[in-house]
Amino acid sequence: MRYLSALCLFLFLFSSCGSTSEMSENGVANPSQNSSTISYLALGDSYTIGESVAESERWPVQLADKFRNDGFSVENPKIIARTGWRTDQLLEAMNEELDTKKYDLVSVLIGVNNQYQSRDIEQFQEELKVILQKAIAQSKTGKDGVFVVSIPDYSVTPFAENSDTEEISNEIAMFNEICQNTSANFEVKYFYITDISEEAEFNSNLIAEDGLHPSGEMYRRWVEKIYPEVKELLNN
Repeated sequence: MRYLSALCLFLFLFSSCGSTSEMSENGVANPSQNSSTISYLALGDSYTIGESVAESERWPVQLADKFRNDGFSVENPKIIARTGWRTDQLLEAMNEELDTKKYDLVSVLIGVNNQYQSRDIEQFQEELKVILQKAIAQSKTGKDGVFVVSIPDYSVTPFAENSDTEEISNEIAMFNEICQNTSANFEVKYFYITDISEEAEFNSNLIAEDGLHPSGEMYRRWVEKIYPEVKELLNN
């Protein structure tokens, strides 16, 4: 009888240890493939749709793959972005394409075409506010699931070599200041990747074949930089 009781106790303890959650080295539970699937909405322009790179090299796709490699289950990102879009055009597309579905993560990267087309910077600021309001509304956790990525500096690319590169760089900095301040006002995470884009001045591997847009390698660098803190957003 004592033997049977001990055996039952052992089987109970063994089955209790076999949970569906995986534990990290510091003892914190990590989501596994059995956890609910992460949904991700990426909003932007050519930098988000990945102009001149393969679909697999787009940074939202690389970000999703990074999560999968870390043991998460992730849907293919829903990308609302097109080359040449300004803030007003992104807003129009959001109004047309978004429904009541909410997402675990929502990213925003927009503004370079407002700068390139010499659009009013105050108009950009007002439209960015509306974009963030809508992004927050599409997030399952509100502002805690939204993040903004800074605008790359294309002044260092071959595309801009016959332009006033100093003026371009200064204007991009002004637009990014608005991105950062607006993000802070809405209490959403802001990631500065512009410094990585500036390395393209001395590293042609960071530029796509069109001489303007980032290569898959540059997008990989973005993902490596932002991933740890993006992952933290899922714990909020």
